[in-house]
Amino acid sequence: MLTQKDFESYSGIKSFKKTIKSKITKSNYGSLIETIDYESELLKLQAELVELQQWTAKHKKRVCVLFEGRDAAGKGGAIRRFTEHLNPRSMRVVALTKPTKIEKGQWYFRRYIKELPDPGELVFFDRSWYNRAVVEPVMDFCGEEQYKKFMLQVPEFEHMLYEDGVIIIKFWFSISKEEQERRFNSRLKNPLKQWKFSPVDKEGQNRWDKYTFYKEQMFSKTHTSISPWIIIKTNNKKQARLESIRHVLSHFDYDRKGISHTTVLPDPNVVQRYHRMITQID
Repeated sequence: MLTQKDFESYSGIKSFKKTIKSKITKSNYGSLIETIDYESELLKLQAELVELQQWTAKHKKRVCVLFEGRDAAGKGGAIRRFTEHLNPRSMRVVALTKPTKIEKGQWYFRRYIKELPDPGELVFFDRSWYNRAVVEPVMDFCGEEQYKKFMLQVPEFEHMLYEDGVIIIKFWFSISKEEQERRFNSRLKNPLKQWKFSPVDKEGQNRWDKYTFYKEQMFSKTHTSISPWIIIKTNNKKQARLESIRHVLSHFDYDRKGISHTTVLPDPNVVQRYHRMITQID
């Protein structure tokens, strides 16, 4: 059993791992060390994000990061790790609810335009205007004409944002059908996470192939040189968080880059630009 003396005796990560290894079973050691390594690496990358935020504020950049993916893909958890240590005065998380009657009568993009970043601000979208590209047609929340109009307009919309100086990073978190089901079951067993599960989530499994069709249509029609789709291809939540942070960091030449002495280059086996020939796990 670990005692206070054990914790006081270590002088760094290596000695801590050695102490842990001598005190716990072999079966638990690997999982615990993986968690220690993850938390250590996450803190380093979060320190880099703080540097990026300060650079963004200093140079009045407008940065917009979109998190898309199937239900339970890990979007919300990734956003929490991105924002955990950022200054809330120049950072926002946007997670819009379903549109009101008035918003339904407006131009579709209007409710999202109001949420775009101001100069010097980072904005993280937990789902975005791409609801109309996948979720809405899959769940019959929009009509065929609304869908077609959106697909025609979104590349031009993003091109206008690009020309106006808004930096858009679009993530798609890709997980397998089996992993999604496992995460759904885990939510249902956890009273603190049951609120995350809805009838729409359950339908996601039933309409998996329909999701796949609309997802591929979205990629093929909205992946452009100025606004590419970045696929985060892993069933490992922790890996997805670290590698998505690395991708954002690698996107900018901010002051004091690399101060945490860790790589800010993402793993190309996990982080990939969309391409028709790339096989996704979802």
